[in-house]
Amino acid sequence: MTFKEKLQSGKFLLTSEVGPPKGIEVNQILKDAELLRNRVDAINVTDLQNSVMRLGSLTVSGLLKQNGFEPVYQLTCRDRNRLALQSDLLSAAVLGIENVLILTGDHTISGDHPDAKPVFDLDSIQLLQAANRLQEGFDLRGNRLTGNPPKFCLGAVVNPGADPLEPEIIKMEKKIAAGAVFFQTQAVFDIKTFESFLNKVRHLKAKIIAGIVLLKSAGMAEYMNKNVAGVSVPEGLIKEIGDAKDKPKKSVEIASRIIKELKPLSAGVHIMPIGWGKLVPEVLDAALL
Repeated sequence: MTFKEKLQSGKFLLTSEVGPPKGIEVNQILKDAELLRNRVDAINVTDLQNSVMRLGSLTVSGLLKQNGFEPVYQLTCRDRNRLALQSDLLSAAVLGIENVLILTGDHTISGDHPDAKPVFDLDSIQLLQAANRLQEGFDLRGNRLTGNPPKFCLGAVVNPGADPLEPEIIKMEKKIAAGAVFFQTQAVFDIKTFESFLNKVRHLKAKIIAGIVLLKSAGMAEYMNKNVAGVSVPEGLIKEIGDAKDKPKKSVEIASRIIKELKPLSAGVHIMPIGWGKLVPEVLDAALL
């Protein structure tokens, strides 16, 4: 089954991600993906994550597709105008890439080229609308496409820990109306907060895949609490990872425990290893997945 078919079937979905290299050497990223073969339902490819210049997500998504993986092509609004965004969506379809995760993208000031001019010609809702319009056989201006239209499985992001939460729910409703059929969330550490969010969006009947970030240290957890909007790492977890002598082992334990708690609640989990990709199979094993 494809990722879209699994999404529709109600299967508990497992996804992870790879980050393209800052260069043209792709052997390592393919090795990282190989660790996930037959373990996850799809592999996200980040699009210039943190506004750092890297190899493009479309190219890496195409490589994964060629090697028998199912990619989720991440596409941000930050770097391209509406012409290039629509063109890249058509290019993805030609390469057989169906799953597209639409994001706004981090501002360029946070990356390694802070003097780069951000584009943001479209926002994430408008880009979803553009992708959905392409599926109907038209571009954003209403011009008809030649031949058969592309078919996508469109996803978006949501932050269940946002405060206030109401604007996030309104954006979520607009994203669904624009064509989003699944959502991936910001990192979830507080199960009660996530459950409260789910109760408030239950009427949307959305497929929500919860984000799992592998904690590396207490310092990382404290940094996320201070600097990542909507993320709240409980003090108990901070102490747990801080006191651990074997931090990778403890990180696996924490992530697998969170996944077990989330399984009855969410449509799946998306594991963001942040450099610890080799640990993802261990997390899945520990979570009995």
